Amino acid sequence: MPEFASLVSRAVPPRTSTPLRIAVLADSDTRWKWGARTARRIAPDSGRESILDGYLLRGRATPTPRQLAEVGIAADSLREVTAVEFLRAMGDGSYDVLVLSLVGGGVQAMLHGLKRAWEDGPRPVVVTGYVGVVYEKLADGLLLRHGADLVLANSRQDADRFKAVYDGVGADSSAVTEVALPFLGGEPYTGEHEPYTVVFAAQPSVPESRKDRTYLLERLVRHARLHPNREVLLKLRSKPGEHTTHIEELPYQKLAQSRDLPANFRLVYGNMGEVLDRTDLLVTISSTAALESLHRRVPTVVLTDLGIRESLGNHHFVGSGCLASWEQLDAGHRPVADEEWVSRQGVCADGSYGTAFDAARERITKLLDRPQLPPLQPYYTRATAPGYLPGILARHHLGPDGSPLPGAPAADRTPGPVRQIVRRAARGAYRHGVQRVAPVIRRMGEL
Repeated sequence: MPEFASLVSRAVPPRTSTPLRIAVLADSDTRWKWGARTARRIAPDSGRESILDGYLLRGRATPTPRQLAEVGIAADSLREVTAVEFLRAMGDGSYDVLVLSLVGGGVQAMLHGLKRAWEDGPRPVVVTGYVGVVYEKLADGLLLRHGADLVLANSRQDADRFKAVYDGVGADSSAVTEVALPFLGGEPYTGEHEPYTVVFAAQPSVPESRKDRTYLLERLVRHARLHPNREVLLKLRSKPGEHTTHIEELPYQKLAQSRDLPANFRLVYGNMGEVLDRTDLLVTISSTAALESLHRRVPTVVLTDLGIRESLGNHHFVGSGCLASWEQLDAGHRPVADEEWVSRQGVCADGSYGTAFDAARERITKLLDRPQLPPLQPYYTRATAPGYLPGILARHHLGPDGSPLPGAPAADRTPGPVRQIVRRAARGAYRHGVQRVAPVIRRMGEL
């Protein structure tokens, strides 16, 4: 798409051999960040030039150019596609590695569609995994990802759990490969900044209710008033009208509009790594930003104010030493992370990050050396899940055998300018409905 032009790498280095071609399919800004960075880190170190082509799956969370620019990962090409368009682009088997960075159902649909697309020819090594902390729907999400050549686990803890689930249902667990979170980095924390900076990393859907989100905003503002010498930042994921991996019905920006905010309180966007460069205390409910912060050894707090609950995701941090409340932070509490807990989370705060992806690169190299890879074999088939699989495939306009259904969007042609305009308008209407109309209807229902 034309608006993505500035995000595409222009410089192509001289080719000394056949380049390694990598494709990434992502369905949101966060998954593009995970998928693209994973692709860079798992590319075999063979001296070959790597070409990265990005594909953005069209849907409610398709990232905007601003979101992509904030992620800051350039690709050699980048375009928006439907599932059927993507399968058509993959049909010639010209890629060496494919990273599927999608929600579980999307991965499963692509595995079946790709199996059919590649049934008569060569195929790339297929890689998938999770964007960050896996704290819900473990079995469901894992079995939907089964069938890829590598299922990446971002930590030793996740690798053990993934293998246990696959072994427990009689599925092949050999694809599970331990790595680390691909977007870690930056300089270790060395001491307090001037001014001392507290950052609250907001999440689109945690918590969900207006009451809880208003409470968190008020406590953050109160902390700024109690500590006028500190800079207090509310780090936002998206602007109103933009969607991320999860739907955000009540953006903090709107909740803050009617409030008298202190001079040392600010709303900020931008790359999380750049914000962490000046952070002295990272506060969140359960954001993956906490793991980025722990990697740098920045003091990190996972809030208990709303309880420690599976629905919030903060139960994942039990044993971390990071759980605390705003009352404790207001009083000057500084958390100390538990080293043993941190070592199992793929955070690599001990300096081992440089070798965290070696096992994945080695496995991919061995697979690429094979004359031809066997067909993809997902756990879910028409024999094992006849009441579940067809619905997953149909949501992506695929039939039970992975073939495009009649009338599937862009199944036989490239969308013209009018169709593209209609799609953008429809997506805008959907986002307007989610963020403006739906909350009003919900409030009316509570009267």
